Amino acid sequence: MHIGIDARLIYYTDAGISQYTLRLIQGLAQIDQEDEFLVLRDRRDSLTITDNNHFKRINLWTPSHHRLEQWGLRFELPSLGLDLLHSPDFIPPFHRHFKSVITIHDLAFLLYPHFLTQDSACYYGQIDQAVKSTDHIIAVSESTKQDTIRLLGVPESKISVIYEAANPLYHPMDRDQARAYVRRAYELEEYLLFVSTIEPRKNLPTLLHAFRALRDQYKVKTVLAVVGRRGWLSEGAFALVEKLRLKDRVRFLGQVPLEDLVYLYNGAQALVHPSFYEGFGLSPLEAMLCGAPVICSNVSALPEVVGDAALLVAPEEISEWTVAMWRVLHDQELWAEMKAKGYRRAQCFSVEKTARQTLEVYRRVIAEG
Repeated sequence: MHIGIDARLIYYTDAGISQYTLRLIQGLAQIDQEDEFLVLRDRRDSLTITDNNHFKRINLWTPSHHRLEQWGLRFELPSLGLDLLHSPDFIPPFHRHFKSVITIHDLAFLLYPHFLTQDSACYYGQIDQAVKSTDHIIAVSESTKQDTIRLLGVPESKISVIYEAANPLYHPMDRDQARAYVRRAYELEEYLLFVSTIEPRKNLPTLLHAFRALRDQYKVKTVLAVVGRRGWLSEGAFALVEKLRLKDRVRFLGQVPLEDLVYLYNGAQALVHPSFYEGFGLSPLEAMLCGAPVICSNVSALPEVVGDAALLVAPEEISEWTVAMWRVLHDQELWAEMKAKGYRRAQCFSVEKTARQTLEVYRRVIAEG
């Protein structure tokens, strides 16, 4: 089989879909030595993804998410001799002579359109045409699958659920060692951790209000460490920190190196993840792999990912978030139980499992002719 994987987005961002694409290619390279893969890259991207000789890099001129993307791909792809192209970023080429598989990570842009930039709304506005055009859809959770059926009218038979997986670099380590590193590198001692792009869907304001109440009601000295880049409409969260007089207790670390994030997860008192909606929920999985207890929202795919290993809280219930944080900080027996259960739960997901199930989809779609 000649299988293409569209990896152009990796040049533009290292966020969720790019990380999914990287791990998928690397996972496939570990398990498949018989098929030929063409990895479609932005011509300016210098990153080496795999040294497997069955994975050939193809440089494209057409930029990802460009308004002329469909037109450009129409001219660049026909000569590649593809049997199938996997588009991990939702939208496939609409004019093609090969099979198509797309991955739908979430449908937040349909459920929360006010959380989108204008450019993102324009790009993902092609989703109706995408699900009709493609031959098969991979949904990264059962929740996303059900949203796709309900919101887009896609037949269930056209969708396969294949869970995402975290980077294998996330692992448990000696907690004292992790805390010592975080103390030196970030001047943090006792801290709760929030890891996400700062944007409305991630619901940081609710967490800030709950954290203010935690300090007022329970007199805790812990700090809230926020890891992630500034996203769309993030100004309100920074203004709220000032309004709530939390400037000395909320630390915005920005994007940190992956190696540092492993230390931060391992040294945290807990991960707090109050998102309004997730198609999967990678941060809770990463935290559980590092042995950090998780408190997260009880909506969308999050309960599916964490199982019974986390404390689940309604995303807008400030008082419940306050109590949940206090319980984890105060009850060492609960903390140890959540740490152990979370790590066991995280073992249900792996890069190899994701790659094998995805390869089965490729083969099935091509075999259907």
